[in-house]
Amino acid sequence: MTTVHYFYDPVCGWCYGATELLNELQARAQQGYLQLELHPGGMIPRRAIDHSFRQHILSADQQIARLTGAEFGELYCQRVASQGALVLDSMITTQAILAAESLGVDAFTMLKAIQAAHYRDGLDVAAEATLQQLAGNMGISQNQWQSAMYNAVATLGTRLAQSRQLMNRLGVQGFPTLLIKSGEQWQRLPHSQFYGQLPKWQQQLDQWLG
Repeated sequence: MTTVHYFYDPVCGWCYGATELLNELQARAQQGYLQLELHPGGMIPRRAIDHSFRQHILSADQQIARLTGAEFGELYCQRVASQGALVLDSMITTQAILAAESLGVDAFTMLKAIQAAHYRDGLDVAAEATLQQLAGNMGISQNQWQSAMYNAVATLGTRLAQSRQLMNRLGVQGFPTLLIKSGEQWQRLPHSQFYGQLPKWQQQLDQWLG
């Protein structure tokens, strides 16, 4: 079966912008037409974001919204523009995706929940309490979640190392990146050409995926 490999980061705005296109891939994976494999990149180790970089984020978000139609909520925009603390953390959010996956939750489903909480709702997804709340919304108990997060600490380093090794081998330099693997052949999907054009994306996928 054809596999689509998705190189992503949970706090990458362009990955959030690509959600509509990835939803189509997820739907086809659920229908058995392909496999969707996620590769986390670990873009931002936990750090507080200074004011100058916040302005860059807001400018990029405006461009993403314009091209993709992605919704950046008012609370999120206020939080980024404010003088209050703003911490971004690819590590704990990726850890949460791995924890959810270990409990039977689809990785992309958890990624979307984190992205929506951050970009749409303005929540602090670098906080363990927020991630636990998202897990609870999926029916995961507190004990289950805490155990899974603990176990995912060890998994995180391995998964990031595997992703980076594959990225180096395939020449992947940014997020989001989509590659199709059929047999031993790899093909890059120029997904950015289809932002805001879901019908054309669907038609193109029919050609790429046969």
